[in-house]
Amino acid sequence: MSQDYQQFIADIKKKTAIDLSLYKEAQMKRRLESLRNKRGCNDFRSYYQAIISNEDMFNEFLDRMTINVSEFYRNAKRWEVLEKKILPRLLKENAKLKLWSAACSTGEEPYTLAMIMSKFISLSKVSIFATDLDRGILERAKMGLYTDRSLKEVPKEILSAHFTKDPMGFKVNDNIKRTVRFKQQNLLADRFEEQYDLIICRNVMIYFTEEAKHELYHKFSRALRPGGVLFVGSTEQIFNPSTFQFDTEDTFFYKKV
Repeated sequence: MSQDYQQFIADIKKKTAIDLSLYKEAQMKRRLESLRNKRGCNDFRSYYQAIISNEDMFNEFLDRMTINVSEFYRNAKRWEVLEKKILPRLLKENAKLKLWSAACSTGEEPYTLAMIMSKFISLSKVSIFATDLDRGILERAKMGLYTDRSLKEVPKEILSAHFTKDPMGFKVNDNIKRTVRFKQQNLLADRFEEQYDLIICRNVMIYFTEEAKHELYHKFSRALRPGGVLFVGSTEQIFNPSTFQFDTEDTFFYKKV
């Protein structure tokens, strides 16, 4: 790792508590070099000075650092397993579930969860916590406005029940929006609440080092109640779940033991 980039990592951590060394270096450095060059900076030292003195550039840096690619019902078969197998068991054990969408990006994931929960219980009894590192992305999520690209996996009956057509796309209905509480959070640095029944964290772990992944799995395990479930992405299978006090309940679903 070059001294210039190493110093940039140290400066960013000191300024924001974001530890870039926990992300895979080649991917992260390539992404940030592209952004740095676009902004006309020859090295990371000058780029750091530029972003801390310009709010728009700093938000652009945060946006590039986090991967905000999401859609409703992404990998639909997994959501089907959640609906048919995981949630019925959880609801037998607890009438009111504590639910968390971690690294929720533009909000498709927690809103999908709310739409599925509405099939089981009144939405007035549903509360979903949704977090992301990127404050700008969370503001977009709160708006609940989406283009066709985000909706390609949404069943027609769900689209008609929970969305309103808007000149700019489709807007999530207010009764769904009210169930989700958004908050900025740094997964790698911040403490987690506990006694969750379900934590969804998908398509995020692939950007972290193995050490960071292991630390996060331990943190998620501690945050779940016994019997609670961690739902991960389709490229994020945990090969040694018992290390983190998990049993495999289904593919990409891990039950805290």
